[in-house]
Amino acid sequence: MNPEQREQAEREQAGRVLPPAGYPEPAPGRTEARRRHLLSEIDRQTHVRSRPALRPRRRMVLVLGAAMAAGAGIVVLSLGSGTTGGPNNAPPASAASVQEVERAALAAGATSPVKVVAGQYVYVRTVGHTSVLSENKAGQMELLRQDEAMEQWTSVDGSERTLQRKAGKDSLLPEAPGSLNSPTYNFLAALPTDPEALLKQIRDDAERNHGAGSGSTTGPDHEAFVTIGDLLRSGVTPPATTAALYRAAALTPGVDVAPDAVDAAGRRGIAVARVHDGERTEWIFDTGTARLLGERTVLVKDNAWGKAGTSVALVSSGVVTEAGQTP
Repeated sequence: MNPEQREQAEREQAGRVLPPAGYPEPAPGRTEARRRHLLSEIDRQTHVRSRPALRPRRRMVLVLGAAMAAGAGIVVLSLGSGTTGGPNNAPPASAASVQEVERAALAAGATSPVKVVAGQYVYVRTVGHTSVLSENKAGQMELLRQDEAMEQWTSVDGSERTLQRKAGKDSLLPEAPGSLNSPTYNFLAALPTDPEALLKQIRDDAERNHGAGSGSTTGPDHEAFVTIGDLLRSGVTPPATTAALYRAAALTPGVDVAPDAVDAAGRRGIAVARVHDGERTEWIFDTGTARLLGERTVLVKDNAWGKAGTSVALVSSGVVTEAGQTP
């Protein structure tokens, strides 16, 4: 069976176990082209991204084939609309979102800085999950929830490898100097505290990796928004940096609010959000304190593929003397 026949058989099998898709049938060859592009994007991101634990930014995907069996082939189809990162027509951030991030910035700026010295580690504990649709051994489609709970210890100056603990198992992440994609406390402390200068640095990086000619479907504005959220979830950040990150988000086109959101720990709040390619990325804040609770990515509309997405809640953070300790 050649690849085209195999793909057609998988599509027919999916059609038997799922309701009709809520989107038009793609043109011949479109699915294969999208698949090749997505796999290329995943491969490229593997080389430029080095923080998988704090960036559970998996595209919402449909996994076809015996994905749970060793050595089985996997077909990955993007559920987005297929738009690429072209000219940005997004409106400026809404007044409501600007008000919310300013509230968060003021709250962050009013906190006392944490004393940090060389040799220490930033500790962060998160809970969360990723949902994907997969074919089981019986040939039926089912929605799987993958646990994303983890603890992580990152050297404040990047002099030691990051320790990560998932499901009771420890692992050391590859060495990585402080950067936007793998920040240390010292790196965050050195970032500009002027929102416009900070956004320029973040967006310039996003433009290089997700701008025109990059092959990325994310686009620089949405990548900048996601990067800011990742930095805010790094654990312990200098208050001035945190405030500047929030204000930089207010300068990003397309940002709005979702008035009722729930994080992975079940806590309700208000979300500052941005929609891209059928997905909404939300930062969820406590409505009373404006403290960041967590982040989630959801499909804008439920469809035949079900509810797929990611959700991560920041449970605890602090500075410790040794990796493995908790505050």
